[in-house]
Amino acid sequence: MTVNILGIQWRYIPKRHILLFVVLVLSSSFVQAEKEPVEVDGPKSDNPPSVKGHISEAADVNSENENGSKSNVGFIHAFIASISVIIVSELGDKTFFIAAIMAMRHPRLTVFLGAIFALGLMTILSVVFGWAATIIPHAYTYYISTALFAIFGLKMLKEGYYMSPNEAQEEFEEVQLDLRKREDEYEKEASSSLIQDSESGIIRKSVKPGKTILSLISRIFIQAFTLTFLAEWGDRSQLTTIILAAREDVVGVTIGGILGHALCTGLAVMGGRMIAQKISVRTVTLIGGLVFLLFALTALFFDPNAE
Repeated sequence: MTVNILGIQWRYIPKRHILLFVVLVLSSSFVQAEKEPVEVDGPKSDNPPSVKGHISEAADVNSENENGSKSNVGFIHAFIASISVIIVSELGDKTFFIAAIMAMRHPRLTVFLGAIFALGLMTILSVVFGWAATIIPHAYTYYISTALFAIFGLKMLKEGYYMSPNEAQEEFEEVQLDLRKREDEYEKEASSSLIQDSESGIIRKSVKPGKTILSLISRIFIQAFTLTFLAEWGDRSQLTTIILAAREDVVGVTIGGILGHALCTGLAVMGGRMIAQKISVRTVTLIGGLVFLLFALTALFFDPNAE
């Protein structure tokens, strides 16, 4: 059926067809609107806030704080362990008496500086040796060091149990005799440089150019440094420092070790003989053995793979 409107033949479309067409158009519009939601006009942010971003940032901050806390705990533990084992190992030791006897005859500051330079160098070398052992898996070094601590502790307890009450005095006299021999040798060398004036017949010492009080101080410094370094090499405190550096924070071990040596050497220089008479080396040795065993036992309660 057609309809003539304005001279144009229009085909008649039933109303239901028109209604169906309108419904289809509207339906397609709604579907398109769901696929592409209409944006509401308003200020736009280049970096819109993200909940996940905030959570990630907070997690990173917490992780950094946790790592920093673990690092601080590791440093403190290494520092306490190092200074404690050095003190119980060095009080009444040979290096202690070397500093004490030399300080009785020579300037205390010079003796202290010579001894502490030697002990500081020995501590740093020991830490380097221990740090080099970290190429071995940490679990192995952890249990090996724990076993060595236990062995040292038992050995010190045995030594302390069978030690003579006069052990400190005997050690003191032995070191004193050794130093006296060295002084005699130096005096012989010095006496060989004496010359007699041909005109007056007066015997005087041949003084080389630059031979002043500074050379005497340098000799004392070198003597204190050499004797202390040689006495400390292979000593229990050196082995302990190596073991600690292999399992603990190296900075804490270094600072604790040097400070422990400085305290013991300072006591020796200020009044080593009096301190040796007041304290019992046997008691210090027994306490040292207990300290070593304590570190060995506490190590069993920690995870060796924990940082």
